[in-house]
Amino acid sequence: MFTDAAQFLLRTLLELIASAFWLRFYMQWARVPFHNPFAQFIVKVTDFAVRPARRVLPGFLGLDWASLVLFYVAELLAVLGVNWLDGYPFLAAGTGVLPGFLLLALAGAIKLAVYILMGLILIQAVLSWVNPFSPYAPVFYSLARPCLAPFQRIIPAIGGVDITPIAALIAMQLVLIAPVGALERWATALIGMSLRLG
Repeated sequence: MFTDAAQFLLRTLLELIASAFWLRFYMQWARVPFHNPFAQFIVKVTDFAVRPARRVLPGFLGLDWASLVLFYVAELLAVLGVNWLDGYPFLAAGTGVLPGFLLLALAGAIKLAVYILMGLILIQAVLSWVNPFSPYAPVFYSLARPCLAPFQRIIPAIGGVDITPIAALIAMQLVLIAPVGALERWATALIGMSLRLG
């Protein structure tokens, strides 16, 4: 019981931190204006790590590499920490299992990023139906637009209703099931094989 609670708390804490790093990276990539309360909140809760990391990983090609790397590192720490609490024999396994855990963290990071994007699309859709004049509506529209734009080019509105959020959510769910699920299975198999060989 204690182990389950500790795993839950550790994963929740690290994935909340990872989510903030991802949103900071994504907002810069999507050119979302940072002069709004939501963006300012993300900046303030991530500055403690992003500012020092930028001394080593400066921006390049218009991308915030420091935030992206910190996002992955937070997910890697979550994966390693949860497995350590579960009693995984890291000392006995040696360094041979590291590639498997790196891939497992990559799968987890992609999954978390997709879930965040799905959440942004849902929030944008709800705001557009319930309160389109909310001060947060333009922010979430800008955040959801990169995901919805490809679908909006091929799916017309039906009776004045934009159904592209549904199409985008279905496509994202397929991404989670197929490539991300396959990557998770491959990483898990690699970890098991490395442990047996070790």
